[in-house]
Amino acid sequence: MKIRLLIFILISFFLTACVGVGSKGLFGTGVSVALDPRTVGTQIDDSIMQKSIAAKILAKDKKYFLSVKTKVLDGRIFITGKVENPEEKLIITKLAWETKGARSVKNDIKIKEEFNFKQSAKDVLITSQLRTALILNKNIKASNYQIDTYKKKIYIYGIALTSEEKEMVISEAKEILDVENVIASIMLLEDLRIQKD
Repeated sequence: MKIRLLIFILISFFLTACVGVGSKGLFGTGVSVALDPRTVGTQIDDSIMQKSIAAKILAKDKKYFLSVKTKVLDGRIFITGKVENPEEKLIITKLAWETKGARSVKNDIKIKEEFNFKQSAKDVLITSQLRTALILNKNIKASNYQIDTYKKKIYIYGIALTSEEKEMVISEAKEILDVENVIASIMLLEDLRIQKD
């Protein structure tokens, strides 16, 4: 009888241990894997894409192993972390877009540096002026672009529907007062390697 009770307790322990790990889900927040709305195929595709982008970033420089993290959901790539300069952020964004099956890239990488209120305020103003200009221009799909300003240099990431739209976005950025340089990583829709649904 004692042996049966011991076996029952051990089996219960292992089963609850498995459920506990499995219920961590995608983000480790207690969301059950069983409730993940993605199909199994989508989950596998996302997992392959995530490994691919992580490998590309790591191949670029091993220092990104701890400083840059990626997540893929339904072909949408999310990047977080910290890098030394905006050029590194631009390179990582390009690597993400070049990943087969990428539908969108959201880059929340921060630049490491001591905080300078005056410079930051100026950069925020430049970013908001460009964002407003893009929204007001009916020939530009403003939601397709992410804008970062760093020391009066505008970094634009996104997808242009046409080459004319790409030129308009760059032109709008150059017209903003106090902008010293515009660095654009704008890809044309026709050049993207997007998987067809």
